[in-house]
Amino acid sequence: MRYVITGKNIDVTEALKEKIISKMEKLEKLFPEDVTANVTFSVVKLDQIIEVTIPLGKRLLRGEARSFDMYSSIDEVVDILEKQRIKYKDRLRSKARKDVSFKEEYVQHFNHTDEHMNQEEEGYKIEKIKRFALKPMDSDEAAMEMELLGHSFFVFRNGETDEVNVVYKRKNGTYGLIEPEF
Repeated sequence: MRYVITGKNIDVTEALKEKIISKMEKLEKLFPEDVTANVTFSVVKLDQIIEVTIPLGKRLLRGEARSFDMYSSIDEVVDILEKQRIKYKDRLRSKARKDVSFKEEYVQHFNHTDEHMNQEEEGYKIEKIKRFALKPMDSDEAAMEMELLGHSFFVFRNGETDEVNVVYKRKNGTYGLIEPEF
């Protein structure tokens, strides 16, 4: 695994580089050698933030952790990435049983065929299906509607572009808008 380590509002010391690389070593053996981990250390007010992004073909593993201590943020982000890798691998494994392209992706990113490929596993279970009419509105109206409903996201038809968009509430309390790209 290769590392691209950068810092925002912080000088990345050798100790920080060594710490993240040593913590990521337990994950290294689970990925192909040509994978690049993009690591960004940053400081915002009192928060010590680390973001790690690992592109895997069409997929992306990403972890972000913040605390008052950069070293504890490193421990936390490695745990997040390990959980994501397990989830991603299990999902690919279950999809690989049904679709050849997923099997190729699974073998490519995890360097081996898994003896568990033939065992039955539970996938994601959809418990409820909702149907509703998409009303044309702008993103501000959609955000207001989302807040009134008490949801964390809202699907709507953009009145200007006539495309389906999603407005969502971000972790920091701001709002985001997802627009389709063709």
